[in-house]
Amino acid sequence: MNLILTGARGFIGSYFQKQYASKYAIQPFSFVNDEVETLHVNDVEIVIHLSALVHQMGGASDMAYEKVNVDQTLQLAHKAKENGVKQFIFMSTVKVYGEESAIAYTETSPCFPEDAYGRTKLKAEQELQKLADENFVVSIIRTPIVYGSGVKANMHNLIKLIDTMPLLPLDGIDNKRSLVFIGNLCALLDTIIDQCKGGIFLAGDDVPLSTTELIQELAKAKKKKLFLIQLPLFARFLKWVKPSFYKRLFESLAVDNSRTKEVLHFKNPYSTQEGIAMMIQGTVQ
Repeated sequence: MNLILTGARGFIGSYFQKQYASKYAIQPFSFVNDEVETLHVNDVEIVIHLSALVHQMGGASDMAYEKVNVDQTLQLAHKAKENGVKQFIFMSTVKVYGEESAIAYTETSPCFPEDAYGRTKLKAEQELQKLADENFVVSIIRTPIVYGSGVKANMHNLIKLIDTMPLLPLDGIDNKRSLVFIGNLCALLDTIIDQCKGGIFLAGDDVPLSTTELIQELAKAKKKKLFLIQLPLFARFLKWVKPSFYKRLFESLAVDNSRTKEVLHFKNPYSTQEGIAMMIQGTVQ
């Protein structure tokens, strides 16, 4: 089966290529180096669109988010549909729902994105769904934080913090944060391809973790002796000086993807504990 993969050099794209190179004939495509107009898609059955301007890339303008996350996405989708591609898979984000919430998000939760990244991803989703018909299947995967070997951004920073600090004031945090191990995400992606199912799907490990539980699992995987204490003054100080950081550590952002699992008859191949262990060990599969 021939497919085009954007974002092939990124975290998810690199993993998918390594794991599924023997199953799919993968043609990488880069908006930086290639032109959509000259892209040959006549013999391509599937397009997987991973490339995006993400929220960690500070300093980007709203116009830049619109160009990358909406305009380029639709340009590629129109090209695919016009040339008979049967399925377009769009990697989206739970940021389309908004920010932290005490209630777990589902596939049908209302969306109120609060930043340019979430707004443009949602707009792209909505425009892609208008293109869907019986000959052009549009599949959208919304993901929470993706982790695995080689991960960057917030998870990488948390691992570095555990490496350098033997004591952290992060005990007793009673929140729930959903994560998805890259092996589980790519298995979901593979299942959606196999079944050629359209619609909105949610990725996520089976059980969300509190920040305290996540830190404990990371320390356990690293065989690192770590002491956690409760320090309410630290939480209040952080909420005042770094509210966005406070939210990520102390508030909840969980998903309930039971509908996705039911519709696809899908089961995550890895537990969170297995995923964390493989991330720390640098294991690819």
